[in-house]
Amino acid sequence: MKITLFWHRRDLRVHDNVGLTAALQSGHPVVPLFIYDREILDLLPSRQDARVTFIYDQVERLGQETAQAGGNFLAFYGRPLEVFAQLLAEYEVAAVYTNEDYEPYAAERDAAVAAVCAQHGASFQALKDQVIFAKNELLGKSGKPSKIFGAYRKAWLEKLQDSDLQAKPSAALFTAANLAKLPDAPARPTLLEMGFEEFRQEVPAAELPAETLVRNYHLTRNSPGRVDSSTRRSVHLRFGTLSVRELMRQAQALNPKLLAELIWRDYFMMLLWHFPFTATESYDPRLRHVPYRNNEEEFRAWCEGRTGYPLVDAGMRELNATGYLPNRARIAAAGFLVKHLLIDWRWGDRYFADKLLDYDMSQNVGNWQWMAGTGAVAAPWFRVYSPQSQLDTYDPELTYVKRWVPEYGTAAYPAPIVDHKFARERAIETLRAAYRAAG
Repeated sequence: MKITLFWHRRDLRVHDNVGLTAALQSGHPVVPLFIYDREILDLLPSRQDARVTFIYDQVERLGQETAQAGGNFLAFYGRPLEVFAQLLAEYEVAAVYTNEDYEPYAAERDAAVAAVCAQHGASFQALKDQVIFAKNELLGKSGKPSKIFGAYRKAWLEKLQDSDLQAKPSAALFTAANLAKLPDAPARPTLLEMGFEEFRQEVPAAELPAETLVRNYHLTRNSPGRVDSSTRRSVHLRFGTLSVRELMRQAQALNPKLLAELIWRDYFMMLLWHFPFTATESYDPRLRHVPYRNNEEEFRAWCEGRTGYPLVDAGMRELNATGYLPNRARIAAAGFLVKHLLIDWRWGDRYFADKLLDYDMSQNVGNWQWMAGTGAVAAPWFRVYSPQSQLDTYDPELTYVKRWVPEYGTAAYPAPIVDHKFARERAIETLRAAYRAAG
């Protein structure tokens, strides 16, 4: 019996799934699968990682849903190329379907898997699911990606059709008639068998946020002290437990600011696909050799929330405790690291990669380079936010600070690690010199 494999990656759901819909319409019974990728997981600094536990829980949920529908869900702990070589040798596979992933490693991995599939006479189909427009679909008049978000957003809105946001019928097609029942399906690996321990951090349900929250999003998004300051659905978008189309439909109906923030997500994924080197290198060649100070003691103080600037410290402590960081606290923390401490943005991006539940390479690289002034789209390099002004504006009653920095205002709280005026002038002069040196 020929089968179709559907490879889940950043789309851990049955409903509104483009690639799964196509697989279920392929004419061959479908076996969904997930690979716990050792190329990624073996690099994690801890065997207690809430994201791995979250993924495991979602994979087991998908396994149960597939069994209830009359099929088998496979999961493997290994390297994708080796897993597919084994599956293609063991089963008669007509095709492998999946959804596109735009990160540099994913592009190389998928090309290698496609080649192995071809050797075994199986087609490899990757479809667009996690964004509305991708790759070359929205280029500027020059034929290159726009470096101005406003222009991109305008083009995005003009190109959008109602059909782009329509839900796909994967859930309705997910029936025994379209699924394969393998007599020898191997057991899925447990967390313990993969060398991980259960470790959970709080994540909201994978459902649309309340309408009131969405309607007020533009008013609350920069108020870190409020529990309803954002939708907190970024984790679900990252792992695809919520479809971006359903959240965009809600935003389109209720709040244009939230829709604009979701368009940023498309934009940064497009930029990373066009400029994969920006994952590890500044886009602007003039700022690739900034003489960052990279003081390790000051970096540790930033990581641990001991800078003496309460909004920065509150944000970092919340990140360490919960895996979450509100928008305004992210801006304050990132800006402080790259400008006040003159520490390479890649250090901050790496730390966020280890800690954030919703870490997404394209979004974080894009935003870190924006803050550092080094990106394809960037804040002016001479912009240096005042941590005190940020605090006064966005947490004037210290609601957020008191929650995470209870010793603030006492002798136990450290003095500022660096003077703002001095740090601002040092950052501007350092970056100006880098520009001049680059010619």
